[in-house]
Amino acid sequence: MGSQPRIALVHDFLLRYGGGERVLKVLADQYPEAPIYTLLYDQEKMGGYFPKERIRTSSLQRLPGFIRKRHRLLLPLMPRAIEELNLSGFETVISSNTAFAHGIITQPQTRHISYIHSPVRYAWDWTHAYIAENTGGPLSNLAVTSLMKRIRMWDRAAADRVDVFIANSHHVSKRITKYYRADSEVIYPPVDLSRFKISKKHDDFFLIVSTLTPYKRVELAVELFNKIGKPLIIIGDGPQREFLESIAGENISFMGRQSDEVVNDYMHRAKALLFPGEEDFGITPIEAMACGKPVVAYGEGGVTETVIPGVTGEFFPEPSAGSMEDALGELIKNYDRYDPAACRRQAEKFETEIFLKKMRTLVENRG
Repeated sequence: MGSQPRIALVHDFLLRYGGGERVLKVLADQYPEAPIYTLLYDQEKMGGYFPKERIRTSSLQRLPGFIRKRHRLLLPLMPRAIEELNLSGFETVISSNTAFAHGIITQPQTRHISYIHSPVRYAWDWTHAYIAENTGGPLSNLAVTSLMKRIRMWDRAAADRVDVFIANSHHVSKRITKYYRADSEVIYPPVDLSRFKISKKHDDFFLIVSTLTPYKRVELAVELFNKIGKPLIIIGDGPQREFLESIAGENISFMGRQSDEVVNDYMHRAKALLFPGEEDFGITPIEAMACGKPVVAYGEGGVTETVIPGVTGEFFPEPSAGSMEDALGELIKNYDRYDPAACRRQAEKFETEIFLKKMRTLVENRG
């Protein structure tokens, strides 16, 4: 038997590979002996990123598969399940949190560093929208409202168990202050820039890379490009795809979910990336800038910390097709202003090694 690892990692769920899981993967590679604790694990989808041998799951993993797949039904059980995970004996625990991971219970001598992608949004700033979307009558409304209240109370109490908060952006840091009354250090998520090279040439199309859900606001871009008739390519899938395809003109192409290689190819050839949603951070604009391409984005959220208006892109102030049209027109009219080298330099501020250097310093400094 080997000695007990000094560090453990915790993540809410390992069910799909998204932005939070990319951060966890970088940490898992940095600390290869650290076990990974999680509420639920899908080996078929996630085993290639996080081998089963490293995974420690909660009691929820023992439930039948058809229940685990509808994991929203398990929300009332998740606070207790995360607290059941036994993290005794570790010097440092790093939780990667969007909902429950920060609620682990650690020993007095253990330092708990929580990397917050966001406080649980459906219990806080999205709670009214969540209740409206997940209730169908007075009784279900009362039940979900009561559940959100209990999760908020637990979430606020769980925040007191964290020794050091890390926010993935200043945008999220403000939310930590608001809901947890806690200070946080900002360390931007790691972005793998090795896949991207500067491309000074472009084809005559604009690009969106996004899941197709309402809060991504891809509908605004479809509305605008229906009007102006310029080519728009949309890479990504989601519940809104059928609706978006039904309202899109022939100049708009939907490619569905694609491999990294295909996304890279289109990023290098696009005239610019469109980013109409509001994200806590947003990796896709940085990847576009790494290719030397400017970004047209809604001017709220984490993108305001990564894109420089007039240098690496433009913001539109209102979530409307008209506001987006003004920003896009500004970019097209002054396209030579957006120097590919300047875009690349901006992207390099967020590369993986910068993230790792800051996290290593934090882990090693136990003062």
